Amino acid sequence: MIFYTIIGSYVLTSVLLFKYPMLIHKKKRVKFTCQHISHRGGAGENYENTMNAFKRAVKIGTQMLELDCHLTKDGEVVVSHDQNLLRCTGVNKNICDVNYNQLPLIKSSLPIDFDPDVIYVGSDNEDDRKFPLLKDVFETFPDMPINIDIKINDDLLIQKVSDLIKIYKRENLTVWGNFSDEITRKCYKANPDVHLLFSMKRVAILVFLMYSGLLPFVPLKETHLEIFLPSIYLRKKTNTVYNYLMKKLFCKIINLLLIRKCLFDHLQARGIHVYFWVLNRDEEFSQAFNLGATGVMTDYPTKLKSYLQNKKI
Repeated sequence: MIFYTIIGSYVLTSVLLFKYPMLIHKKKRVKFTCQHISHRGGAGENYENTMNAFKRAVKIGTQMLELDCHLTKDGEVVVSHDQNLLRCTGVNKNICDVNYNQLPLIKSSLPIDFDPDVIYVGSDNEDDRKFPLLKDVFETFPDMPINIDIKINDDLLIQKVSDLIKIYKRENLTVWGNFSDEITRKCYKANPDVHLLFSMKRVAILVFLMYSGLLPFVPLKETHLEIFLPSIYLRKKTNTVYNYLMKKLFCKIINLLLIRKCLFDHLQARGIHVYFWVLNRDEEFSQAFNLGATGVMTDYPTKLKSYLQNKKI
């Protein structure tokens, strides 16, 4: 009898605190709320991770820029998604092996990772196809929230990004981290005042805590959850039927375990923002916002802006 009383009390308390977490937790203070996030500055409407892309996205009205960082041979923090330059420039070298002023230009036509079979083709203007420095982005957009993906496990890169955030006083306007738990932990250790992403490992722990009923009792240091809609992985072509079926099974498992509105509502009640990436279609935008997403990350800033205006979100 005592056992069932204890279990019943635990379940009731967990359910109550899951719905009203602020009874025991202090709500996180994030000074910005972003519905419209431009992935790599809007890779479908400009050369990804370039100043032109960032400027255009800001002019359109994006509320956050998402970008990626690497370190050059001469120690400059450069904005680029890939460590290897082959996809973007046609040159098979790593950024860490090239000085910043020797980086090649981005190719005039560039495939869009999250829109298969679509290639962005822009101008031949060389200035449009240069890799920018992170400090230049900070200087150009001093009041714009920026989401930084630290792409490799490099202590010097993490420290230099942290130093730049401090120099430009951007702790309250920056979110950083990586899928790698080790990288994200190093980011938090380097500067705990910067908003933090959930790593892949921490997302798995989050799911376990939710289904065990422990989540309402556990403090969370992260401020932003970035997850994908599983359906976007089904866009990409697969070589065999087996691979396609495995991808479909994976998507079903993620949908079942993670894509839960009750979880997102709980996190947002605790002041943790929920972003979905990388969505490029109206039906995906609708699905994300119906699930309670704080914001959506897209390659097409113009398309997302039109959607938000039409739906009056």
